[in-house]
Amino acid sequence: MQNNTTVTVEDLSWQQTALCAQIGPEFFFPAPGSSTREAKQLCRACPGRLACLEYALANDEKFGVWGGLSEQERHRLKSGRAA
Repeated sequence: MQNNTTVTVEDLSWQQTALCAQIGPEFFFPAPGSSTREAKQLCRACPGRLACLEYALANDEKFGVWGGLSEQERHRLKSGRAA
């Protein structure tokens, strides 16, 4: 059994209906020190949120809001630490 954590192109179908695709990337990659609240709020309403988060964790996305979590929140989740 092969353990492959990289999400393949076939797994990216969630991007077609993702709410972020309708807004634009700058909303989800705010300037350092800026609020991520609005981006996270939009993520909570997105049907692709969990797939997006899985993608970000599997591909070690270091910047921006993915799946409703900031860089620091994803890092804590990945390392097993509570918020």
